[in-house]
Amino acid sequence: MITHARHHAARFLGYEVVALHADEKHDQRGQRIINGLVRLKVPNDVIVKQCRRYMQDGKAVHRPERLHDADFSIVSQYGAEYRGFVQYYLLAFNAHRLWRVHQVMRTSLLANKHKTKIAPIYRRLRMEVEDRGRTQTALVVTRERGEGQKPLVAMFGGISLAWKEDAILSDRPPRVYSGVRSEVVQRLLAQKCEHCGSEEGPFEVHHVRRLVDLDRPDRNDQPLWVKRMASRRRKTLVVCTRCHQDIHRDRSGWREIRHWKAG
Repeated sequence: MITHARHHAARFLGYEVVALHADEKHDQRGQRIINGLVRLKVPNDVIVKQCRRYMQDGKAVHRPERLHDADFSIVSQYGAEYRGFVQYYLLAFNAHRLWRVHQVMRTSLLANKHKTKIAPIYRRLRMEVEDRGRTQTALVVTRERGEGQKPLVAMFGGISLAWKEDAILSDRPPRVYSGVRSEVVQRLLAQKCEHCGSEEGPFEVHHVRRLVDLDRPDRNDQPLWVKRMASRRRKTLVVCTRCHQDIHRDRSGWREIRHWKAG
């Protein structure tokens, strides 16, 4: 694509490449310091598209497929989605505009689940954290475990939206063999069945091979566990032993088994 960067931005990897121009910006010597600088910019349609995932009729709404989850699971999912989106666009000079995404997602978080307003939820979960030398506000939910074990922590927010001018791009990142647990391990350690809500273990992980098998249009009478996995776009579901046995024995209505007799 050939274009004039001052008037028409070029799209590249989700960014807009622009050339800045502002005659009123001067340094201490009175010279213009911005004109001609090439910068990355967050496109406005990207922000609007991300906000629409948590909005309906122009207002922030809850995600109905997550109402049955515990607070820890909901905050963990929202935090991962927000963190992945924001950290990708921190190289843009207008990264501060991502605050709109934070506001919409925070409104959609837990208020509807607890049938209350946003302010009580915010006051109860609010915590100050440090990021890149700046104090940020985050919503934190902790889940206590057994004696001698560290609690599980789920956090939404806590990321500075300041422009990250320099970034180290490494083609060979170091391998991580331990330390940070995967998301499915954290869900398993939460010790709560994501199907029936039971907290009586032991707990297991049910797997499906492909997500497309869960959302087939020819299956209208899908059981609840299939709908939950399809709506959350997950191939795993942490369940108790009883629910896991019911799933494999088709007691949950995954498919109808008809018996017949010869003769």
